[in-house]
Amino acid sequence: MSSDSDIETRIAGLGRRLASAVYEGLTVTAILLVASLSFLLASPDAANSPLRPVFQLYLFGVLGLYFTWFWTHGGQTLPMKAWRIRLVNSNGEPVNRGRAWIRFLLAWPAILLAGLGLLWAVIDRERQFLHDRLAGTRIVRVEG
Repeated sequence: MSSDSDIETRIAGLGRRLASAVYEGLTVTAILLVASLSFLLASPDAANSPLRPVFQLYLFGVLGLYFTWFWTHGGQTLPMKAWRIRLVNSNGEPVNRGRAWIRFLLAWPAILLAGLGLLWAVIDRERQFLHDRLAGTRIVRVEG
């Protein structure tokens, strides 16, 4: 278990977290393209039919599984590894599946509402994103 002061000194800087998010956007785009292709091969009219909500829910689920699996298996997606950051809980320990899903669900409004949840980091005393603050998670630097 890490002490609070140890966690605070390891919190990843805002620039590093935002750079990782840009890289994550490219990764997510590729994942969504592959997931869309597989769904649309099975149901070619899904994007323009009554199946559209099912298609959208499927894509949302694919992203949820992607993020939560990586966050609960080492705390890092590929972009997070590249930028040497890791998701942990507020005690500095690995996140469990429930906390990972909470963070994933809270990140959507934080990002989609004009990025206000990300801008929160500018005024937060620990420079945390709003969804991390609410989910009880932190992004820390990976040493070594």
